[in-house]
Amino acid sequence: MVRAKKHLGQHFLTDELIASDIVKALSDTKPKGDILEIGPGTGVLTKYLIENYTDQLTLIDLDKESIDYLIKKFPSLSSRTHYGDFLRKDIDYIKTNKFDIIGNFPYNISSQIFFKILDIKDRVDTVVCMLQYEVAKRLASPPGNKDYGILSVLLQAYYDFDYLFDVEAHVFDPPPKVRSGVIRLRRNDVEKLDCDEVLFKKVIKQGFQSRRKTLRNALKPLNLPAQITELELLNRRAETLSVNDFVGLTNEITKWNN
Repeated sequence: MVRAKKHLGQHFLTDELIASDIVKALSDTKPKGDILEIGPGTGVLTKYLIENYTDQLTLIDLDKESIDYLIKKFPSLSSRTHYGDFLRKDIDYIKTNKFDIIGNFPYNISSQIFFKILDIKDRVDTVVCMLQYEVAKRLASPPGNKDYGILSVLLQAYYDFDYLFDVEAHVFDPPPKVRSGVIRLRRNDVEKLDCDEVLFKKVIKQGFQSRRKTLRNALKPLNLPAQITELELLNRRAETLSVNDFVGLTNEITKWNN
């Protein structure tokens, strides 16, 4: 059996019903392309995925012991089981253009995984994952909530969110010190935002770096054009702005910068 490794943030799910429910959350979306499972560990999700998606399923894990175990347990997946780091490995090992992602994400790198997903958002249709409860709630938070942050805005710009259910610590081996949550992201119809997307990200990141300040003060390092410094929107804090508000603000900055 695979040993959970602290330095990899491994906590193996042991509850079969929860594992089945996580896979069902993806199955409900009727996957058409490949499915990438990130961090399959001992294969608790894999054994449910392989029932219907053997030819579509690809696995990636940074733990060599897990990889060796999975190849023995699921020999039909041996050519689609990859040892490597999802954050650094070229995604072209996924052969189809569009694919879905599923996994019990390591808590210590879950935010980095989502930034990587944003980089390849035009290829990723659906994400079903379990992660730390506080992070899951933060990502799904609406504007005006103290949990709303940089990743909330960036992900909600391109994905629709479902917060599915909580998962208690005792169903893991070893049990983590925190609760977990399962969320589902589905790509929306926005192919490209109606603004300069590079500047959009800069505005969001700078706005939330000093989230207790009004945007007028928080965005000073961006050297905003003088013409927009009196915008009513700048009297607000970043956490109160919706995706559309940030798009509008980005367009105002672009208009007066040109």
